[in-house]
Amino acid sequence: MRNKIIGAFEASWREQKETEPPLLTDDTVLLDTGLDSLGFAIIITRLEEELGYDPFSLAEDAFYPQTFREFVDFYETHRPAQ
Repeated sequence: MRNKIIGAFEASWREQKETEPPLLTDDTVLLDTGLDSLGFAIIITRLEEELGYDPFSLAEDAFYPQTFREFVDFYETHRPAQ
């Protein structure tokens, strides 16, 4: 899951910034990455197409991940049963 999310982030970054993306660690604060809300919307859309689900739609409560680790955990926690 982590690698898929990194791939979506890097693709979105390159499209918007046309430079190499920053290194993502568990403690990376999402707001400090340099991507704007459109960039994150693109990431979420890409992941929904690749994974077949959007955890933000599936979650009962609104959640706004602060760090990259929280973002990955959110996707893993709300993965539909197969």
